[in-house]
This record gives sequence, structure tokens and C-alpha cells, in this order.
Amino acid sequence: MSDWRKSSHSGEGDGNNCVEMATTPTHISVRDSKTSTTRTLTFPVAAFAPFLAAPKARPRR
Repeated sequence: MSDWRKSSHSGEGDGNNCVEMATTPTHISVRDSKTSTTRTLTFPVAAFAPFLAAPKARPRR
């Protein structure tokens, strides 16, 4: 995968401490921006979508 994106919340000073994501129609890959040449985690889209939805569904304390 070559289309890696950082979070829009990565601002000044935090830009190097971020998670990057790359997508294909069937998979989503995640890596640490500080060590972008090492390991990535790859998930099927069907497994990753509920992972992203879970924090939004939890009530705030």
C-alpha cells in the first residue's frame, strides 16, 4: 500500500506521533508513523468498521 494518510488531528508537535492508515476496497492497514518502515496491521474492511464505530457508541463519562 502506498497511499498512507495521517489523522487530521495531527497538528504541530504531534505530527510525528500518529497512526497512519491506508485503504483498499477490501482491507485497511494501520501503522505507526514513527516507525513507518516496520510492521503494519491489516484488517478486512468488515472487521475494521465495527472497531471504528465502537467508541462512538459508548456513552461519555
